[in-house]
Amino acid sequence: MNAYPLPANEHPQRAAPAGRMKPGHWVLLIIGALLAPLGLGLAIAGTSLLVADAAQQDGQYLTGSVDRHETSGYALTAPSLVIDPGQAGLPGAPQVSDLASVQVRATSVVPGQEIFLGIADSSRVSAYLDGVAQAQLSDTARHLGSRAAEQPGTRVPAPPAQQDFWATSASGTGVQELTWDLQPGHWSLVVMNANATRPVWVDLQAGVRSSLLGPLGTGLLIGGLVGLVVGLPLLLLGAAGLGRDIRPAAAHPGMGPGAALAGPTGGDGLGAAAFGVYPVWFVGWLDNRLSRGLWLVKWLLAIPHYIILALLWFALVVTTIAAGVAILFTGRYPRSWFAFCVGVLRWSWRVGFYAYAALGTDRYPPFTLARADYPADLDVAYPERLSRGLVLVKWWLLAIPHLVIIAIFTGNAGATWIRGDDNWVRAWGPSLLGLLVFIAAVILLFTGRYRLELFNFIVGIDRWVYRVGAYVLLLRDEYPPFRLDQGPADPPATGLPPAGPGPAAGTIRPQEPLPPPGQ
Repeated sequence: MNAYPLPANEHPQRAAPAGRMKPGHWVLLIIGALLAPLGLGLAIAGTSLLVADAAQQDGQYLTGSVDRHETSGYALTAPSLVIDPGQAGLPGAPQVSDLASVQVRATSVVPGQEIFLGIADSSRVSAYLDGVAQAQLSDTARHLGSRAAEQPGTRVPAPPAQQDFWATSASGTGVQELTWDLQPGHWSLVVMNANATRPVWVDLQAGVRSSLLGPLGTGLLIGGLVGLVVGLPLLLLGAAGLGRDIRPAAAHPGMGPGAALAGPTGGDGLGAAAFGVYPVWFVGWLDNRLSRGLWLVKWLLAIPHYIILALLWFALVVTTIAAGVAILFTGRYPRSWFAFCVGVLRWSWRVGFYAYAALGTDRYPPFTLARADYPADLDVAYPERLSRGLVLVKWWLLAIPHLVIIAIFTGNAGATWIRGDDNWVRAWGPSLLGLLVFIAAVILLFTGRYRLELFNFIVGIDRWVYRVGAYVLLLRDEYPPFRLDQGPADPPATGLPPAGPGPAAGTIRPQEPLPPPGQ
């Protein structure tokens, strides 16, 4: 039973059918959306390796951060490094020593304390430190002043410099440095006080230099460029094809009053009269009956949508960049890409309305970019012309005030830094939108009712987010209003009632009371 009778021309099931999504366009988009980010990642990795290779050409080592390590025992040891000797002696194979060299620097935290650094065969190190209190470097925390996990022992070792099994070593006060070319075998690093006393408290820094960085970086960069050159055109062609598949309708039967008025249309052919105070048409009709507990598993049920939306949003970002270039030179947003981007926003809103952006329906969202018989919908009026200059600044500079507000609404505003035992840790709190949806879900769980005033406020926040999203994604030049338009439908720009299709079967208008039972 509907909450109120719908005029025949407003029944969503009679809406003009959208164009059929061709599988070939989806194949192009998916292949492009997989190749492009892979190519981008490979290109970034290859470029980083080439930069690192250039930095080590003058004999320098690529060093990490300085970490402080402490143990109450006699030694700090690194886990055994195993270098496979199998390739040694193979015809044409490079020697292991030619592939990489490591550097270790150590400085005692205790002024005037002599320290010892040594690298030796792991079996000899184990025999030397057998029964000696020690700690492994891998067990130490990375934060300043942290203490290693101790391995107990009762034996006092002999001074390390008196041992003759070290492959390389260094000892003394101040900064001690050793370098070592990799060799086949099992090797361990040992850090001790030179006089074999306890505790050991040092600052360590490791570095590496390898002849493999240049060839490896070149290969990754070439592979990344190939992935980008192939993936980006496929992605853009697929997005354009999917946008053309969304069939525009000159006179959409699902429109409200004034649907036949001439003017700009939405990404799916929605007439100008459908749009209210902002050219983003945004509706979400609350279901009359909602399951009390289904929201507990909707995150699981929505996983297929989340996977597809991850690909679609990557394609949306690439398409927006390409469209921005087109706007900069022509002043027009390519219509097929526009329809695709609006379709991605529409799909996202339907999934959000079903899941944790609103929890407004239990009807499973359709897998389509086009408009459908669903209680949540979205469209954006297509602009015939866009400013060439605004495209350079509106998506970041001009949108900053709105982005700050959106961050308050949807960001982790409750996130704080708290002091742990040895370091600061991040404590996350829910966003305002997430908190409101959770409160509505708990009320629904215990009462079976969704508070209408809470629903109106939640949808108002979502509406603000999507208006700003359309502006940031270059779909419109009109600046979004600073207003929280609550309720399931956009407020009209004139005295007309809210435009757009009415709610689907089983949904209600929150501002209208339900009819008495039996009617």
